[in-house]
Amino acid sequence: MALLTEDQIKQFNRDGFLMLVNLFDSEEMDLLIRIAKNDRRLEAEALERRDMDARTSKLWLTDKLENDIYSAFVRCPRIIEPLEQLLEGEIYHYHHKMMLKEPFVGGSWEWHQDYGYWYSNSCLFPLMASCLIAVDTATNENGCLQVLKGSHLMGRIDHIKAGDQTGADIDRVNEALKYLDLIYCEMKPGTALFFHSNLLHRSNANSSPNPRWSLICCYNAARNPCKPRENHPAYSYLESWPDSRIKEIGRRQLRDYGLTS
Repeated sequence: MALLTEDQIKQFNRDGFLMLVNLFDSEEMDLLIRIAKNDRRLEAEALERRDMDARTSKLWLTDKLENDIYSAFVRCPRIIEPLEQLLEGEIYHYHHKMMLKEPFVGGSWEWHQDYGYWYSNSCLFPLMASCLIAVDTATNENGCLQVLKGSHLMGRIDHIKAGDQTGADIDRVNEALKYLDLIYCEMKPGTALFFHSNLLHRSNANSSPNPRWSLICCYNAARNPCKPRENHPAYSYLESWPDSRIKEIGRRQLRDYGLTS
């Protein structure tokens, strides 16, 4: 894959996010969807987080890299190389998570910045970013990600408890909404959204009959000091795997699950 162009880098720096359509092909996404939907770990280990209306969303989060399809995405050059351009240097894996927003019952995620959380882990600078990959089709109806364009330039905002979640100071958010564009990130499977750790984002509850699952791979700059804690590690070298490993590992996992590839 070609690296990001200067215009794409400028767009990310201006807007705080960059969407790349069809970053992953149909077979790669079919493997990820089928494996995730049949992965009993996700259901057994998923954390539940209530929103302000007491509706529940689930997420499965880990900092462990294994010989599985999730780790193959984390290690994929199509994610690592653009993020190393955007963060201007070596990056390492901070954690990855599957967001599990189920039909009709999946709750909302309140306005927040990822660095609003990670600042509390003593990450010294906001030299951090994530790549969200749409697993299911994400629409406004099933609670797609919403971002506030350019809000990363506001710097870190104070965060307080909001239900079981931690949300950004809503007075500050409401003021930003007067001046910044609200973008609904509707995405097809295989589309990826790169976004800055200070970008304000949220999502509505799922009011549709369709699930909205996504894989989010999170990274820190190698030069950014962080104190380690569970699922939020300090620096360790991230080995990049060839693009072909996604299909290779995915096909094996399907066979292990007793499914045909």
